[in-house]
Amino acid sequence: MSTLVDVARAGARKAAPPTPLAGRLSVQSVLYAIGDGTFLTASAVFFTQVVGLSAAQVGLGITVAGVVSMLVAVPAGRLADRLGPQRTWALGALGTALMYAVWPFIDGFAAFLAMSIVLEIVNGAGNAGRGAYVLDLLPRAERVRSQAYMYSALNLGFTLGAALGGIALAFEDDSVIRALPWLTAVLVAANAWWITRLPATAHQHRPDPLVAAVEAALDDPEPSAPATSDARAAGPGGTVPGALRNRGFLATSFFGGVLDTNQVLLHLVIPLWLVEETDAPRVLLALLFATNTVMCIFLPMRAARGVRDVTTALRAARLSSVFFVVSCVITLATHETVGWVTIALIWLGHVTVTGAELYLSAASWSFDSELSDPDRRGEYQGARNLGRQLGYIGAPALYTFLALEVGTLGWLAIAAIAVVAATALHPSARAAQRFLVRHDLDPAR
Repeated sequence: MSTLVDVARAGARKAAPPTPLAGRLSVQSVLYAIGDGTFLTASAVFFTQVVGLSAAQVGLGITVAGVVSMLVAVPAGRLADRLGPQRTWALGALGTALMYAVWPFIDGFAAFLAMSIVLEIVNGAGNAGRGAYVLDLLPRAERVRSQAYMYSALNLGFTLGAALGGIALAFEDDSVIRALPWLTAVLVAANAWWITRLPATAHQHRPDPLVAAVEAALDDPEPSAPATSDARAAGPGGTVPGALRNRGFLATSFFGGVLDTNQVLLHLVIPLWLVEETDAPRVLLALLFATNTVMCIFLPMRAARGVRDVTTALRAARLSSVFFVVSCVITLATHETVGWVTIALIWLGHVTVTGAELYLSAASWSFDSELSDPDRRGEYQGARNLGRQLGYIGAPALYTFLALEVGTLGWLAIAAIAVVAATALHPSARAAQRFLVRHDLDPAR
């Protein structure tokens, strides 16, 4: 009996958040992910059977909305710096909830496209605010560990949401599917309320630089010497160049986006390869996605262990690229195998590509922490999203062509892309560091 109690206590300790702040942030992650995961699970049925769109229209709408999201990424980040990260995050979450509440009333492609674009814009602002807020709130030494725990919570929430979506689909009733966005809206609205309950940060609100200058003049009417090194204190309107001028950071985000195409292998290329190029049973796909889910719930903290600065983040990125390459080689080999050997190798290929996901996530959290101007974190989050989307955007079509049409050389080309991206991360991250040093920016603030 005592052994069971000891095991339970050990399990509870491992499941406990690394800090109380991480625990509170993880509640938000779970709330959001349950709501979003519930709708995503049934979204294909909702848009085709309830709204009446074709699959091509759904794909086109999502693509156009994604392009718009990329274009507004940096302005959305600047908005977070103006309004304050927490306020922007909460407003973005509330706006998302309102969009979900409207989904059951839309009819036709034009309404779907407009809704998708607005939803992406609102989400983009909210995500920029979230990223900046987390960096503001958490002490530098706790950022990576805490975000790893939050990532686990997020994946747990998506799993629960998928279960709810699956239950709704099991009814095979369009009225149930039509009501599903309202459930998501309620959960995301609860998430917005929870965000407002989180602690305030030092950058809760950023006044407009012109207003700040007028207020300063009214407080101190005596003329003063022209500002020099303190000009940056004006915030986003100061003399320090913005995120788009930090080419090292943009390049780091771009190459990170290229490495993030492990998700294309995970969700698109390997499943298509299994169905079209191997003798593995299709039911194996369920085991593959279950394996990924379990690993992403229980292993992010382990993958993030020891990642604390740019040097260790680059090491994690190298490990991610190794897993990426190994996954390509293992999956390629299944073209010539049969039976249980194919099943085992496909599963192992999925495990290794999930390893690439976990180590890249740890590296990315550290890059965000160590390479961002602390007075422009929202803007840097927007620039990060822009760079990563540029690095990712062409991968689905390219990787599918290389793997399924070119074959062996195509898989090797995909692996080579990952190696080049991981190699290029090193000079780009160091350039981003030099930019911060040159402008006397301390990411620990």
